[in-house]
Amino acid sequence: MRISDILGAKGADVVHIGPDAPVRALVALLRAHNLGAVVVSTDGRTIAGIVSERDVIRQLADGADVLDQPVRSVMSADVHRSTPHDSVRSVMETMTERRVRHVPVVDEQDRLVGIVSIGDLVKSQISELEFERDQLEGYVSGAGAGHG
Repeated sequence: MRISDILGAKGADVVHIGPDAPVRALVALLRAHNLGAVVVSTDGRTIAGIVSERDVIRQLADGADVLDQPVRSVMSADVHRSTPHDSVRSVMETMTERRVRHVPVVDEQDRLVGIVSIGDLVKSQISELEFERDQLEGYVSGAGAGHG
């Protein structure tokens, strides 16, 4: 299964926020869309960074004044990207190695075309395993019927 299969099922809409927006606006955006992370972008196509709830929480430990700081002060600028052609397994391995839960998806021109979460990938793996199980059960049931 490929990342493009997941985007085809979930859609390619990506919520983003500008790097100069206050962290307070980011928190509102995360809450309004029930998200764990948001791509940081000035135009919705190029990636300046990514910022997660975890990034905000870590900064809040130093004081609530972070809410008035720009998003760029809490975002991760080193963003691992995926392509629609990448396999789900390879992206899952990368997420595990890099300890990230969200990966933006970019096209050949490095333009943002989607985002996948570890939850999206796990859900796709479960669906694939259920499909294989159903196929095997059908095969076993069909093979048994012919030998009776």
